[in-house]
Amino acid sequence: MTVTDTTTAAGFAALYQQVQQFYAEQMHLLDTGRAEEWAETFTEDGVFAANAHPEPAAGRSVIAAAARKAVDDYVARGIQRRHWLGMVSVTERGDGEVAASCYALVVETGRGGRPELRASTSCDDVLVRRDGRWLVKDRQVRRDDLG
Repeated sequence: MTVTDTTTAAGFAALYQQVQQFYAEQMHLLDTGRAEEWAETFTEDGVFAANAHPEPAAGRSVIAAAARKAVDDYVARGIQRRHWLGMVSVTERGDGEVAASCYALVVETGRGGRPELRASTSCDDVLVRRDGRWLVKDRQVRRDDLG
């Protein structure tokens, strides 16, 4: 579905639903180990920056490699990660860009273990629509414990 008029309540509701669905699909990809498919949800020149990482990952191929490394590490250690996103806020910026902010909780469960809350973060994205689908142009993740 493409939103063409977000000046109405129904138009904004449709946009909001699209962003929510995008996040759900994106996190399912990552949490099921499909790192390369997850990276495809970023623009070719997309950026993933986090205060837990020394430098931003810039470019889809760099993002894919970093995600694959992380996923493989969790699999090797027998850890299942789940991302829960909530409190999503969406603002149109013009030129087809949308600012989306949310809180993200990361839960880890070791094989035979109990789920543990691993991280509480905020996430600020710039999303763009290309070829009928949403993509992340820029993602800034801030872990709460790191300030």
